[in-house]
Amino acid sequence: MGMIKEFKEFAVKGNVVDMAVGIVIGAAFGKIVTSVVGDVIMPPIGLLIGGVDFSDLAIVLKEATAEAPAVTIGYGKFIQTVLDFTIVAFAIFIVVKGINRLKRKEEAAPTPPANPAPSKEELLLTEIRDLLRDKK
Repeated sequence: MGMIKEFKEFAVKGNVVDMAVGIVIGAAFGKIVTSVVGDVIMPPIGLLIGGVDFSDLAIVLKEATAEAPAVTIGYGKFIQTVLDFTIVAFAIFIVVKGINRLKRKEEAAPTPPANPAPSKEELLLTEIRDLLRDKK
């Protein structure tokens, strides 16, 4: 029973739950980026370079036979994957940059000193009080 309890404590910790949520959101974001690249960005680029569908771009190493399919290097799909990665990496860069900027602002905010030095007025009033006390 000790192992189950220990696992439960580990799994319920805030960092583990936050990480799991981040992974799920990241996977969904990756699918969105893949769709944007494949369905929105690449078709106009293919049209600009002569009506080419990037997913069909490949170098045939060996033609298909009755017994075996063709052996190809699908560089069009690779180009799409690189573009996907670039967009995801840039989005993560922007998020991390924003978080770092917020952290720097927090660090730069001056904290009030624990015991601020007394002002000139306070020093003068302290001297007057001490002088009046000594006269009695």
